[in-house]
Amino acid sequence: MEAFLHGMILAFGLILPLGVQNVFVFSQGATQPHLARALPASITAAICDTLLIILAVFGLSLIVLQFEWLRITLMTVGILFLLYMGYSIWRSKPATTDHNEALPVKKQILFALSVSLLNPHAILDTIGVIGTSALKYSGTEQILFTTACVVISWLWFFGLAIVGAAFKKLDNSGKLMIIFNKCSAIFIWATAIYLVTGLL
Repeated sequence: MEAFLHGMILAFGLILPLGVQNVFVFSQGATQPHLARALPASITAAICDTLLIILAVFGLSLIVLQFEWLRITLMTVGILFLLYMGYSIWRSKPATTDHNEALPVKKQILFALSVSLLNPHAILDTIGVIGTSALKYSGTEQILFTTACVVISWLWFFGLAIVGAAFKKLDNSGKLMIIFNKCSAIFIWATAIYLVTGLL
């Protein structure tokens, strides 16, 4: 039980801070005409987190850190995706004014994949914190620890989409959502610039 609680607290602590992944999932809940239409983003983000957590716990993802060229490639592709995603979000309009501007399923999945798997900070956090913490457990305890991290991840991303949808109902005019989109785009671009400085 201690391992399960440890996993819950650790996962919640890592996932709570405002990040590109959280901003994107929330924005889909707020811009899609129906909550169900935002599920591809939530499910993709949760699946990606699950994959990273499992790789971190069982040590496979440490391979990525051993190759400098792989790290640079990962960061470069991630930067390009973030720049494109910021541009798309900046131009998007709230679903209340134009449902056609809401991201289709394919774009949601692509963007969710990019902000989940092409974000070096998310990968390093998962490996460095969850992967390292898992070393103290083995057998059933390790499984309980991993399960707790995964459960928190899924609950969090579905919760973000639900909160986003509730936010949209409070903003019938769509004006607040337009401001949120602009701020989200700036935040995403700032993240991309920060990653560029890490490469230089």
